[in-house]
Amino acid sequence: MTYTLDRSTDAAFSRYQQRRIAHWDDVATHPVAHNQAGYYADRLQRRYGQLIPPGLRILEIGCGRGDLLASLRPSRGVGIDFSPEMVAIASTRHPDLEILKRDAHDLGLDGTFDVIILSDLVNDLWDVQTVLEQVQVLCDPSTRVILNFYSKLWQGPLGLVRRLGLANPVLAQNWLTPTDMDNLLHLSGFERVTSSREILLPVRLGPISDLMNRITVRIWPFNHAAVTNFIVARPRPDVSTRPLPQSVSVIVPARNEAGNIDDIVRRTPQMGSGTELVFVEGNSTDDTYDTIERVLAKSPSGDMMLLRQPGKGKGDAVRFGYAHASGDILMILDADMTVAPEELPRFYEAINDGTGEFINGVRLVYPMEGEAMQFLNYLGNKFFGIAFSWLLQQPTKDTLCGTKVLTRESYDLIAANRSYFGDFDPFGDFDLLFGAAKLNLKIVDMPVRYRDRTYGSTNINRWSHGVLLIRMAAFAARKLRFI
Repeated sequence: MTYTLDRSTDAAFSRYQQRRIAHWDDVATHPVAHNQAGYYADRLQRRYGQLIPPGLRILEIGCGRGDLLASLRPSRGVGIDFSPEMVAIASTRHPDLEILKRDAHDLGLDGTFDVIILSDLVNDLWDVQTVLEQVQVLCDPSTRVILNFYSKLWQGPLGLVRRLGLANPVLAQNWLTPTDMDNLLHLSGFERVTSSREILLPVRLGPISDLMNRITVRIWPFNHAAVTNFIVARPRPDVSTRPLPQSVSVIVPARNEAGNIDDIVRRTPQMGSGTELVFVEGNSTDDTYDTIERVLAKSPSGDMMLLRQPGKGKGDAVRFGYAHASGDILMILDADMTVAPEELPRFYEAINDGTGEFINGVRLVYPMEGEAMQFLNYLGNKFFGIAFSWLLQQPTKDTLCGTKVLTRESYDLIAANRSYFGDFDPFGDFDLLFGAAKLNLKIVDMPVRYRDRTYGSTNINRWSHGVLLIRMAAFAARKLRFI
């Protein structure tokens, strides 16, 4: 239980808040007219719009005029501000939003939200931890808290900009570092999912601003000079309680893998409240389909399914399997058996207890068996692991390991927002990884032992698929980073 500090008798806190209410009332009625003041707000809206899909329940604390909240097209949008003038203006400008006059230190709200925003707010708060503890009460396990706050490096330049009348004036600020915010989030029951530095040039200078704020700000060392820090956080999982078991569907894309089918059925463990095995046969030139049919017919378990893939490629097979699976948790197991089925319970535990929301297998930690991965393939996987970790803003050491696990709920959200990326991925790995990153899901790497193939040959072509991976990296950069 969180202990809430009583501020009712703290005269210094009262003076602090009253002075700020008067200040923001004055800003509301005498806004900066210079067009440069709107450029920074436009860039924030663009970044938040990339982080938050439309149609969610969103709370913004310190909503001001409500323009950022309205731009996100929430299914339910609630804006909180302690300035009566800001509340009046926001209510008039955005009558479809719920605008409430409340103090961030004492929200007094019920229910939960999908996303809670604190944009340029923590710099102005008396007690950041108290506000974050208020936010915690309004979260469920899938809620994302998104904050942006000024970089301490810009303390002097921003003061000059405001004195020149190019931005709204502010009172004395909390100049917090990302490390400070990580610590405050941890104290309040949150953990960081991603962080980034945004906006290198907060004024409108045509194509120069676009270049600086979309591309240059992503490059070291220029990123350290950014105006604002973004952090996406989630409630820290409660490991003190044992979660309820969930049902599992293991999707097995199988093309020319007849020799592995019997072992897959025999060795795949039962997990959670029940495990079903969904084979998706992909137009094999051997007798894979007949073998699966024969093995399933003699199996004592009825929790198995055989589907014939309608299209081509592993990505199509995985999506087809997901569409027919019934489990709460969805797993991919490659039929080549280079990752053993016995590894799957670890993935189940990590997703079921909330340690991660997308569990990604990693073959590059433990020594590999024999010729499980050729040297050039190993180097390529290492390179793409580094590149995609930067692109996704979360550690993803091995993007091409076929074993990936997520909940049905998360997959449905990825599928619903697939139009942002389009149908671009024949492998299936990147459709899921990019979708998970776009939804700010917590990605956790799970080390596995990578083993020799005992039957058949790989369907991966080192050179053509390597070129395709480079193209997908460029695609991800454009859709996830250079926005």
